[in-house]
Amino acid sequence: MKKRITSGIITLVLLMCTVCMAGCGKNEAAGSDGKKIEGDLQEVMARIYEGVDLDAETKQAMQEYVCDALTAENEQALLGVDGVPYTEGVYSVPMISSIAYQCVLLRVNPEDVDKVKEMLKENADVNKWVCVSAETVLVENVGDVVLFIMSSQDAAYAISSSFQALAK
Repeated sequence: MKKRITSGIITLVLLMCTVCMAGCGKNEAAGSDGKKIEGDLQEVMARIYEGVDLDAETKQAMQEYVCDALTAENEQALLGVDGVPYTEGVYSVPMISSIAYQCVLLRVNPEDVDKVKEMLKENADVNKWVCVSAETVLVENVGDVVLFIMSSQDAAYAISSSFQALAK
């Protein structure tokens, strides 16, 4: 009788552990906190700009920035390095401006997030523009989406805040 009770308890404990592991399992596209950003990165960039907390003139100007796909031809200029592993990438830059600004979103494999962030931080060139320099470089992520921005401090932190607000 004791063996049956013990066996039943062990079975129950194992069943509970299995249910907990299934319910709390790590989502491949989510960060360690389980948050993620879904959707096409061009749409995500538009949502970031819609939610940014900046003055109306700057916010309007951002709506008119070029937003296009990252390609092998432009990744060196935008990322500062070749060979960054990503599955989708978009960038946003002013067409013609005396303001040092670029914003890049990358969707990467979850296991590459830290590597990509480190590559971007190490190779960011705040002086790549003629006659102007970016004040701030931010590289952060929500799940498998990495934000890489070089700009003024106010714009960088406003973009970061809007980006983080998209996390679900």
